[in-house]
Amino acid sequence: MRIIAGSAKRREIKVPKAVVRPTTDRTREALFSMIHAYVESAKVLDLFAGAGSLGIEALSRGAASCDFVDMNKICTMCVQENLQKLDLRGGVVVTADVLGHVKRLSGQYDIIFADPPYYKKPGDRDFVSELLAEENLAQILAVDGLLIVEVDAKHSPDVPKQWKQLDKRRYGSCVIMFLQRIEM
Repeated sequence: MRIIAGSAKRREIKVPKAVVRPTTDRTREALFSMIHAYVESAKVLDLFAGAGSLGIEALSRGAASCDFVDMNKICTMCVQENLQKLDLRGGVVVTADVLGHVKRLSGQYDIIFADPPYYKKPGDRDFVSELLAEENLAQILAVDGLLIVEVDAKHSPDVPKQWKQLDKRRYGSCVIMFLQRIEM
């Protein structure tokens, strides 16, 4: 897996393959071509970070900072290694339960990425629905900020009233949802 553009362009990142399902290069390239105007100097939050490919791509393209959150220690160690290897500044890595961590966050983020484990069948935990229902998530997103969520193409989570869906794009077996908070 390689970084698509910016200061770390074409450099490889480490991915703990047995643990994560990273966003493909093609999907990241399409995603960042759509949000490029938001990235420069942005404060970014990468939830369910995995190898950190989304947040690292943002830092490489000029984001001011990125907080990476994942509950898996293997993943957070991998993100830390990738940041050091690529000599990217502004990254903070947190090992924590993502939903619990979101409840305790304060401040404002310009972009929030979320790539939770996919909901496959009834009985599986629906991380996307739980995340979207968390009221503090809307509070930590800047007024004109973007929440970008990757979901399985077969899953259509309900979008609670505090969110406005701006766009939804399918890339193979995944769908990228673009959301903004609604001022209540």
